[in-house]
Amino acid sequence: MKHIVYLFAALLMMLSATAQDFQGIATYESKTSMEDMKKFSAQNKEITPEMQKMIEERVKKMFEKTFILKFDRTASIYEEDEKLDSPNDPMSQGFKMMGSMMGGGGKHYKNVKTKAMLQEKDIFGKEFLVSDSLPGIKWIMVNESKKIGNYTCYKATAEVPVDKSNMMNYRPKKGAEEEMKKKSEDELKKTNFMEMVEMPDTKTITAWYTPEIPVSQGPGNYWGLPGLILEVADDKTVLLCSKVVLNPKEKAEIKAPKKGEKVTQAEFTDIMTKKIQELQEMGGGPGGGRRMRFGG
Repeated sequence: MKHIVYLFAALLMMLSATAQDFQGIATYESKTSMEDMKKFSAQNKEITPEMQKMIEERVKKMFEKTFILKFDRTASIYEEDEKLDSPNDPMSQGFKMMGSMMGGGGKHYKNVKTKAMLQEKDIFGKEFLVSDSLPGIKWIMVNESKKIGNYTCYKATAEVPVDKSNMMNYRPKKGAEEEMKKKSEDELKKTNFMEMVEMPDTKTITAWYTPEIPVSQGPGNYWGLPGLILEVADDKTVLLCSKVVLNPKEKAEIKAPKKGEKVTQAEFTDIMTKKIQELQEMGGGPGGGRRMRFGG
C-alpha cells in the first residue's frame, strides 16, 4: 500500500513540474487592407501611377509582418520578427518609423495572473515603456468552429476600445473622398490630414481560439479566452497563426521588459496624438522637414 501512495505522490509531482515548465511559441502573420490608403493617395495629382505602385508595394511590405508569441500558463512576450533592411535605403527607414506609429515595434508583455501589461515603444528615437492593466474583454461565444492547421478552433467576438495611439485606427470621414476630388492641386497641398479622418471609440473583433492549447493568451492585447487565440481580425487587419511549437527544447525567457520611460497608456496616447499633429503641421513625413522634439 505504501508503494502505491509513494507512486501516486511521485506522479503528482511530475504532473506539477510539467505544468510549471509548460511553454509554447506561436508564429503569426499579419495582413492589412490598403483600400483607404489607395483612395487617398489616388487624389494626389503629384503621384504618378508608377510612384503609386511603388508606394503600395512598400506599404504592403510594411504591414505584412511576422510576429512571435512566446507563452507559458500565465505570461507571454509578443514581438515582431524583424527583418534587416538596407541601411542606405532612406525610404525603408522612413517606413520603419511610420510602422512604429502604427502599433509596431518593441516587446509586448502580458501576465494574465497579475493582469499586468507592458509594451516597449520607440517613437522618433524616444523610448517609452507603456505600463497598464490588461484591458478586460467581454467575449461573446459563437457556435461556430473551424480548423486552423491541426487545431479545432471556436469563434468569439467582442467590442473593444480603439487604441488611439495607433494611426492605423484612423478612418476617412464620411464624404472625405468626394471633398478631396473637388480640391485643386494647391488646395490638396494645404489640406490637413487630421481634418479628413476620424477615429472611432470602439471596433468589433473576431477571434478563433483552441481549447487544445489551454492558455488564456493571444497576439497583441488579445487574451481572456479558454484557449490560445490562433486568429484575430478587425475590419482592416488579420493576424493568423502559421505555426505552433509546444514545449520547445530551448526554453524562452518570458520576463517583463524594462527599457524606456515609464508611462501609462493614457499618457502615451496623449504623447502620440500631439506628435501626429506636430508632424502634420510640419507638412512632412517621418523622413522630412524639421526634427521632432520630445519635451521633459
